[in-house]
Amino acid sequence: MQLRIILSDDHPFVLLGIRAALEKHDNVTIAGEAANPDSLIDLLRRTPCDVLVTDLAMPAPSGAVEDGLSLIRRIRRGWPQLRIVVMTTLTNAAILRSVVSDGVACVLGKSEPMDELLRAIKAAAAGEAYLGSSVVEALAQPRDVEGERPPALRLTGMQTEVIRRLVGGQSISDVAAALGCHRRTVTRQKREAMAKIGVTNDPGLFSYVRSHGILCFKSHN
Repeated sequence: MQLRIILSDDHPFVLLGIRAALEKHDNVTIAGEAANPDSLIDLLRRTPCDVLVTDLAMPAPSGAVEDGLSLIRRIRRGWPQLRIVVMTTLTNAAILRSVVSDGVACVLGKSEPMDELLRAIKAAAAGEAYLGSSVVEALAQPRDVEGERPPALRLTGMQTEVIRRLVGGQSISDVAAALGCHRRTVTRQKREAMAKIGVTNDPGLFSYVRSHGILCFKSHN
């Protein structure tokens, strides 16, 4: 069976590496590539495929199409028969649980060997589940001690406001000016909020926010 694959990632070298690895296999055809959510949706509308291999944290330049779990949900609604393999650098257990519990049965860390991707694609095409070892390890971490409540609920009011503004597109300087504090204060509040949430970079932070609706959270003061 010839599998038609669409690849989606905002890093050109990642796309190049994945394409090179998959093109070695006779039963795989790369049907198209997309570098952001906007182009991915457009590509899906005009290009038939069997399996989508996509990054999770992939901001759209126009902002018209959200990335992260929102993008995955939109694709699942629009193309319910399409199989999806998510490749991500994110290791936050809460984000990964959200992706898996939302019906994405094949999830890989980008640190996995490339032959893992082919196995995940074949599993997806067959309607089976496949989780990379790094994902399994992350999902095995204990849940928050307060049960299912997202860790972001433990943010202070200042931390919540800082994250809300940053995710809304403001810079560190913009937030400092709006809140009447020093840039170092904003940076520290952001760093402490990320530590509580359990993410280590901006893509992880933005994906967590979009997955868990932090903009609606009530904070603890």
